[in-house]
Amino acid sequence: MVCKKCEKKLTAVAAPDKWKEGSKNSVAGKGDRKVNQNKLLSKSAKIRFNPYENKCRICKTKVNQPQAHYCQQCAYKRGICAMCGKQVLDTTSYKQSSK
Repeated sequence: MVCKKCEKKLTAVAAPDKWKEGSKNSVAGKGDRKVNQNKLLSKSAKIRFNPYENKCRICKTKVNQPQAHYCQQCAYKRGICAMCGKQVLDTTSYKQSSK
């Protein structure tokens, strides 16, 4: 669950732009790519998504979204936004398990 304000912050796209000149995922013309460079030492390897970097503030499990602070299960159970923690849904009349 994500609130309207944090919905703009989501960067992951299910279907990326198809390749064309000037698209976001094309690197031609930017000059960033070098021939025979070591990918472990390059700058792009350091900014890569690390799945173990973010943990849920409640249950300490890994979080799928890079900007999120709460996992989807904890956010839904408490009715809060997974990114900012703002109350999105009133869950007082819901019958939910204690897990």
